[in-house]
Amino acid sequence: MNTLAARLRLDCAPAHRQPSTMRFVLASLLAIVGSLAVDALLVVVSEAVFPATKGYVHFQFADYSKLTVIGVVIACIAWPATTRISSDPRWLFLRMAVLVTLVLLLPDVYIWEQGQSGQAVAVLMVMHIAIGVVTYEALVRLAPARVILPQHTPQRAAVTSDR
Repeated sequence: MNTLAARLRLDCAPAHRQPSTMRFVLASLLAIVGSLAVDALLVVVSEAVFPATKGYVHFQFADYSKLTVIGVVIACIAWPATTRISSDPRWLFLRMAVLVTLVLLLPDVYIWEQGQSGQAVAVLMVMHIAIGVVTYEALVRLAPARVILPQHTPQRAAVTSDR
């Protein structure tokens, strides 16, 4: 079978269970907090390394935090959906994360072409990549699809009698 669905490992018949709710919530919160933290760190480093970027409008917490949280929440919703439709959800989710990250770089290229600072835009691109990495790792490692173990049937103990 060489269909597109087979190549993308979309089979809607996974041999695993969904991530546990508790682990999923924990991973989602960590993805949001971790992404915001890495964004803030990149802004601080950028302003130290490239002083001309200090005060750049897209480096304001209120500016990047809204978009970061929205993007991470969408990715978090996509993870359990991916585990439901794919027999190899990590494989598929990684490719989706890379594709989405590449698409999210397009507005950065646009604002750079419109005359925004190349250094600042490069940092925005690194921020997008870092958010993708943090979110992917948090979800697939902390809220993995759970393996279904074969049912253990208790073996009947042989009844012996001393007759």
